[in-house]
Amino acid sequence: MLSLTAVTALAAPAATAAPVPASASASADGAAATGAAWSHGTGRDLARQTLPAGDGWASADGGTTGGAAADAAHVHTVTTWAQFRAALAAGGDAPKIIRVVGTLNATEGGCESFEAPGYDFDQYLADYDPAVWGYDREVSGPQEDLRAASAKNQDQAIKAYVPSNTTIVGVGRNAGITGASLQVKGVNNVIVRNLTLESPLDCFPQWDPTDGATGAWNSEYDAMVVYGSSHVWIDHNTFTDGRYPDSSLPRYYGELYQQHDGELDIVRGADLVTASWNVFADHDKTLMIGNSDSAGATDRGKLRVTLHHNLFSNVVERAPRVRFGQVDTYNNHYVIPADGYAYSFGIGAESRLVAEKNSFRLPEGVPAGKILKKWKEAPVTVAGNYVNGRSVDLLAAHNTQFPGEVLQPDAGWTPTLRTRVDHPRVLPALVTHRAGAGRLR
Repeated sequence: MLSLTAVTALAAPAATAAPVPASASASADGAAATGAAWSHGTGRDLARQTLPAGDGWASADGGTTGGAAADAAHVHTVTTWAQFRAALAAGGDAPKIIRVVGTLNATEGGCESFEAPGYDFDQYLADYDPAVWGYDREVSGPQEDLRAASAKNQDQAIKAYVPSNTTIVGVGRNAGITGASLQVKGVNNVIVRNLTLESPLDCFPQWDPTDGATGAWNSEYDAMVVYGSSHVWIDHNTFTDGRYPDSSLPRYYGELYQQHDGELDIVRGADLVTASWNVFADHDKTLMIGNSDSAGATDRGKLRVTLHHNLFSNVVERAPRVRFGQVDTYNNHYVIPADGYAYSFGIGAESRLVAEKNSFRLPEGVPAGKILKKWKEAPVTVAGNYVNGRSVDLLAAHNTQFPGEVLQPDAGWTPTLRTRVDHPRVLPALVTHRAGAGRLR
């Protein structure tokens, strides 16, 4: 077994540096030197790097270069949410680089700033109390209409739409965005790196008394959505609930007032995506690839996604949950929570998941059979995975524990787009020390 020193000496494959135009040393907004060559003293401009050849599905069919070819007029350094959204909107689909300095806050005015006149949460709770409203019909009426209007205000304020041919990169070790939802929707060729993305907090969840036996609060807003887009590289980011873990949220009508949705969704015909060296932490419904069993018309032949060298720390489920896609999940490290764990790999409609050479740290009392979850009949390839430092056949463990939900072997394809494959035993140290924002070298 490799020593920690040997493990941490292993470096992630260097991204490919695109040629830098002679005029690109200064940003368009005058913040010339900030972040121009900021990679912890290496002199490399990470904003000009492109996805290495062969690094997952996003390297197929021409690769992913983002805004690496941007000229000086399309290089922006931003320090506020308003500047960030303005930079995204400037220049259309021309190659652009946006360097994020510090933490951008999309909800600086608080939830009150989104409230429609007349909305009153106490009145909402009184109007739709199950003792008054019951559980057999969806909520409606003045306060529900005002809640919906307030939610629309928040939606318009916190979503940022990323155009094609864009690189967004955090400057230094402490760059991030809070309270926002990055929308990579209907575009091509996007890179997002080195950001801490704190999950947006839905200020206006909807009460649905018909959801389950006792109703549920349903929220919107993922930290990032890749929707109908292709050639997307998501690298060295940290996705987290940050200041607002579910454990800090109140309960109403006896149910958790859920204000989080997912951390990353890849849906609706999205294709050729690589997510590498990210941290997904302290979340419930974490990463979904394909969001509906009825989306076959848009999703069949798409949703080709690679997940490698990511850390999934204390996440409850969907790491990932897959429908339709050919998904290569290898060399990820999973730290399973002691309480509330549901599953890691969700096998959904027509999915073709390959899960190889991952490592899992399971707490006492959580069996390895729970790592896989069968939602629909679909084959899965699992090989070379380690649990608590030992090789475990995850398929056999699942089928033994859940004989009524037997999964079939062999996803029917063999991944080839891998630049490095590490032994699962080194992953706990390697991924823990190298994944996430602020770790790029």
